[in-house]
Amino acid sequence: MKQVMLGLVLLAAAPAMLRAQKQEFVRYQVGKTVSYGRLDGDQIVQLRAAPWLGGTPTGVRVARRTATLLAPATPSKVIAVGLNYQTHLGERSAAAYPGLFAKLPTSIVADGDSVVLPPDAKNVHYEGEMVIVMGKRASNVSRERAKEYVFGVTTGNDVSERDWQKADLQWFRAKAADTFGPLGPVIVTGVNYDDLLLETRLNGTVVQSQRTKDLIFSVAEIVSYISRYVTLEPGDVIYSGTPGTTQQMKGGDVVEVVLEHVGTLRNPVVQRR
Repeated sequence: MKQVMLGLVLLAAAPAMLRAQKQEFVRYQVGKTVSYGRLDGDQIVQLRAAPWLGGTPTGVRVARRTATLLAPATPSKVIAVGLNYQTHLGERSAAAYPGLFAKLPTSIVADGDSVVLPPDAKNVHYEGEMVIVMGKRASNVSRERAKEYVFGVTTGNDVSERDWQKADLQWFRAKAADTFGPLGPVIVTGVNYDDLLLETRLNGTVVQSQRTKDLIFSVAEIVSYISRYVTLEPGDVIYSGTPGTTQQMKGGDVVEVVLEHVGTLRNPVVQRR
């Protein structure tokens, strides 16, 4: 009877235990000092280094409202997966392997920063996505072990200029232009990133909505596949793909990408003249 009662208690406590495992990490600035930190309510616990590098608390705490949150990672590589939801493919058949392309680290901007459209960018679309953040160096890892190398997930927007995608030899301008990679505001661990609700809002209207369980290639498959050819370093990020259809963004618009249990990435759009 005692064993049965203990089992019931543990079962009842399971959701709370899972919630307790969730942690939120940020990169932030106070004055001229940039640090990594862990969120604890309305405070940030300062870390000595990036959390995926084993950064431990310094003993310093700052009020979240006094800090400016930056993009939560400074990756050496920014890789993205295209056509990874059937709703984005439409009637086309899924590929046999993930379709990859690269963005540049200089494309990354933080929550609240502007997406700045170059003067000749006439057909720029949002692409709300879950973004994978690597925690360990990964080279030729198996699908079965790939999750061991993932630190957590954050929210991203793979901004894309559709005319340039069609016209250029590669997607260099279309995907990697400055400010075309909004990211953040937090990296979350301890959540089931294989089943999170992903939504994009354009000026407050929901324009994309799907769960990450519908990814054609899962997080584990993506990480394993990329690591066959490119060594992934701690802090590198992978945009996992966007669902549904996308629309053109214009100067004055506001795009919000919302990832369940992770948060909202909000960026205004500015047209450069």
